[in-house]
Amino acid sequence: MIFKTILFAPLIGALIAGFGWRIIGDKGAQWVATGLLFLACLLSWVVFLDGAHHADPVHILTWVQSGTLDSAWAVRVDRLTTIMLIVITSVSALVHLYSMGYMAHDENFAETESYRPRFFAYLSLFTFAMLMLVTADNLVQMFFGWEGVGLASYLLIGFYYRKPSANAAAIKAFVVNRVGDFGFILGIAGLYFMTDSILFDDIFAAAPELAETSVSFLWTEWNAANLLAFLLFVGAMGKSAQLFLHTWLPDAMEGPTPVSALIHAATMVTAGVFLVCRMSPLMEYAPEATAFITFLGATTAFVAATIGLVQNDIKRVIAYSTMSQLGYMFVAAGVGVYSVAMFHLFTHAFFKAMLFLGAGSIIHGMHHEQDMRNYGGLRKKLPYTFWAMMIGTLAITGVGIPLTTIGFAGFLSKDAVIESAYAGTQGGYAFWMLVVAALFTSFYSWRLMFLTFWGEPRGDKHTHDHAHESPMVMLVPLGVLALGAVFAGMIWYNSFFGKTDKVANFFNVPFVAEAAHGDDHGAAKDDHGAEAKADDHGTEAKADDHAAADAGHGEDKAHGKADGKAAKPHYVLSGNPGAGAIYAGPENDVINEAHYVPKWVKLSPFIAMLIGLATAIWFYLVNPSLPGRLAQNQRPLYLFLLNKWYFDEIYDFAFVRPARALGALLWKRGDGNVIDGTINGVAMGIIPFFTRLAGRAQSGYIFTYAFAMVIGIAVLVTWMTISGGAE
Repeated sequence: MIFKTILFAPLIGALIAGFGWRIIGDKGAQWVATGLLFLACLLSWVVFLDGAHHADPVHILTWVQSGTLDSAWAVRVDRLTTIMLIVITSVSALVHLYSMGYMAHDENFAETESYRPRFFAYLSLFTFAMLMLVTADNLVQMFFGWEGVGLASYLLIGFYYRKPSANAAAIKAFVVNRVGDFGFILGIAGLYFMTDSILFDDIFAAAPELAETSVSFLWTEWNAANLLAFLLFVGAMGKSAQLFLHTWLPDAMEGPTPVSALIHAATMVTAGVFLVCRMSPLMEYAPEATAFITFLGATTAFVAATIGLVQNDIKRVIAYSTMSQLGYMFVAAGVGVYSVAMFHLFTHAFFKAMLFLGAGSIIHGMHHEQDMRNYGGLRKKLPYTFWAMMIGTLAITGVGIPLTTIGFAGFLSKDAVIESAYAGTQGGYAFWMLVVAALFTSFYSWRLMFLTFWGEPRGDKHTHDHAHESPMVMLVPLGVLALGAVFAGMIWYNSFFGKTDKVANFFNVPFVAEAAHGDDHGAAKDDHGAEAKADDHGTEAKADDHAAADAGHGEDKAHGKADGKAAKPHYVLSGNPGAGAIYAGPENDVINEAHYVPKWVKLSPFIAMLIGLATAIWFYLVNPSLPGRLAQNQRPLYLFLLNKWYFDEIYDFAFVRPARALGALLWKRGDGNVIDGTINGVAMGIIPFFTRLAGRAQSGYIFTYAFAMVIGIAVLVTWMTISGGAE
């Protein structure tokens, strides 16, 4: 019953706010929608803290059933589900509360227009669709939620329907996501074709067999697991704004700022990451697909960070930051450390939602001015917002005490991703791209802070003079999210990125303690023959070569403790695909390897953060004229980044213009000349011609008709004679 309440409370709120506001009033609609979201949030935390042991799905209703296709609507109960439940409902509830202040007065609508109930109905509808997505027990139900959040996103991005730019942005988001969704549909169809099921448990059980199967697609033979994993990831690329299908995300900032915080920072854009983690049993048997995910995620993190360096719209800076952080999550998933991908998703939801809501507070206080070049000196005008933004910036840039687990949420989760990337790629491309992206992230995040809160006021003097702090209903959500940005990483670090046995317990994954497993840390594999005790799953195994001291990565670790103390067991995830919330293949020990990376790897993101901070201080506090001079000296590079690597222009040239040209050709030549020409030619040319001929035969003289009759009889007799008559 508790899961049904969580799932349907937002839907009930959407229906009441959307259709019943005339009865309960404008304020009533807002409070009902917000109250039901807080109820769902409270119950989600109860379920999350309860442990979420893997259980049978909670059946809601029977849906599409045809032959072997069974898409019953059911709630999948596991740790992945509960993590997403608290992320979605917590952020959504706070955004609902925040929106009561932010949307109280909107210059895009007249005072007599009741736009607020519609806005709250859309927010609650989105939340319901997102909950449908993350609680799905089969791919059809997930796709239903997937498209539902796409619809709600379209409605909310285009909420200011009188603005052409908002309508264009909504259409762009919808169209670009259809490209990704086409890949998702092909992946679902392929999995059904190969496994005869769309249920997750059936697909997961068939994953090893798919890895040994070939399938014909586009006139070529492919490995089934790699192909299907790649097609599913194409859907994730669109929803999570990965490179090539990312162009819709910055334009989506045309919607109200609470929309950006809810959809384009914390929830919908993480659906792709959730999809990859949910399908981890399939991904583990698709090494080529996961290699592509890792590469594209790292490239996305880097490209988005470079674009964020020079953007001036405060919301677009945070939007590109979101795109970059999503790249981090995909790298973690790509190297097989799905718990770390979920860790960064979890912490990111708190500090990124807070940054967006903080930006909304600034925009609200500055009378809807969004250009940071027109800010400056707002620390004293907006003190609470300043501290909220400061905490968010400390979190996203990764401030903490190096080589410890003490720090802001982003410090712990981002470092976990970078360490996993090093372990999973042996210090390759992904690792270096993420470190450079961390440096750029620090620079543009502090650039935002310095341009907004430090220096002299710029822009319109009247706007600055009348700048004001937001009402309490907007500040309370910032304070709650600030708690998550500070403590979420430290509280749940061991659950997501601790020793393997702790992570396994948290995600309800079977694990065993085993002997040396042939990795680079085990020089003398049989030296540690001491038996380890049976683990939580009753499995007897031997301690491995990682039996040395916890700290360090030296040679003595590979050869065991020198002082003769008993070796500690090394745990690895085990069990069949789908046995827990996530799955790691037999050869996947990256989560353990990540704990033993060199110290310089662990320090690299912190050093990158310091370099970015120092550069931002130099550029915007010490020598404020330097950025302008640098932009002039490096004009081509500056324009390249300012114009977002010209992706929009390239797509316009490669796709939009040819499509328009083809449309014009089919319209003017096909529709105008061929279709209309044919119809008009028949109606206005051929038929009148024969009509005129027929008219000439109507002379009115009897002898003419008699002559025609004689001719007809002669033709008939001749035909009868030639054909034999009897026929």
